[in-house]
Amino acid sequence: MLLTNPHLVRSAYPAPLHQLLNIDTAQESRRWLSGWRSQFSGPSPVWALPGLARELGVANISLKDESSRSPLASFKVLGAPVALLRLISRHWHDAGFLPTDLLAGRHAAQLKDWVVISATDGNHGRALAAAAQSVGCRCVIVLHAQVSLEREAPIAALGAEIVRIAGNYDASVHEAARLAAVNGWQVVSDTSYPGYEDVPRDVMQGYAVIADELWPADQAPAPDYSHVILQGGVGGFAAGVLSYFWERLGAQRPVFVVVEPQQADCLYQSARQGQPAATAGTVDSVMAGLACGEASPLAWRFLQPGIDFFMTVSDQSAVQAMGVLARGDAGDVPVLSGESGAAGLAGLQALAASTAWRDQVGLDESSRVLLVNTEGATAPALYKDLAGCSAEQVLQAQAAWLAR
Repeated sequence: MLLTNPHLVRSAYPAPLHQLLNIDTAQESRRWLSGWRSQFSGPSPVWALPGLARELGVANISLKDESSRSPLASFKVLGAPVALLRLISRHWHDAGFLPTDLLAGRHAAQLKDWVVISATDGNHGRALAAAAQSVGCRCVIVLHAQVSLEREAPIAALGAEIVRIAGNYDASVHEAARLAAVNGWQVVSDTSYPGYEDVPRDVMQGYAVIADELWPADQAPAPDYSHVILQGGVGGFAAGVLSYFWERLGAQRPVFVVVEPQQADCLYQSARQGQPAATAGTVDSVMAGLACGEASPLAWRFLQPGIDFFMTVSDQSAVQAMGVLARGDAGDVPVLSGESGAAGLAGLQALAASTAWRDQVGLDESSRVLLVNTEGATAPALYKDLAGCSAEQVLQAQAAWLAR
């Protein structure tokens, strides 16, 4: 399904949104993370996919690849760690802790009894656990029934304490908030709810690092995209990236499209209803990172005026897109992309295949499309089952392609 956003605003970046998310803070977040040598390797690569662009009838496709940024293999390494650093700074505002010292564990003695907690589908919790391990504080992660043991294991390996519940992701969010209230712990969530916005804002601000890396620091030409296709979830990732483009380019920003699973379409439903809403589906999706039933109200402040189109894709189309990227179809570089990571390409393929949809979003042979591969094989066994090859085989094929 494809929905034109009836609430779209084409204007300069609004001042109230600038107070929440802005380029200066995104660049500060990037500087902080650059000192986290064990988990942050610097800018993620941007792959050109000219063969696929020809097949889909567009001028070019650029794929920013978050799978290789960090051992965590996900864009989430940009969100929870930044939010944790800012949360510590607020709690110990007179201590003068430096982010680099925190990530190096130099204040672990002061923080060893301090506890952070979050719900997760996998990647956010893993990123928080890694940051907590580096900082030296305790970390509790709430996992819902659909999170596999394969996704649980690397979180536990980073020292997090695991709490299992029945129900879905949204139920795990509520349980994390309950446990925090009972025990005096600190919630580090990537979704907002009434009375809880500071930390999700900081998570979203971290995601804007992805966009900041696209702009050259020197006088080289700025990126020139006509369309940006982003994954949905609760909306924080899309809001973080959108905010940066909007502040940089104002009304001349690209066309933005948000993609969600058909059965976890809370942002699509929010656009229909004109307010943060819940999904109309079952939530369960192979795209585990996008299997969210309720939109983040904070993220929605950005998405409602800023996203041009909302669309949904099937699990089957996401799996098919994983294979296209893994094989390097049309002679392009093979890319390791997980189920949620390939959702953006699945959306582009669906748009390109429909004459009506191409016309609706303004997609043609001159279009310059940006996609973000948000994750690699964060569940390697599942990846092999879905893609038909192992993560190691894809990386070997990528290395061979680059060597040629």
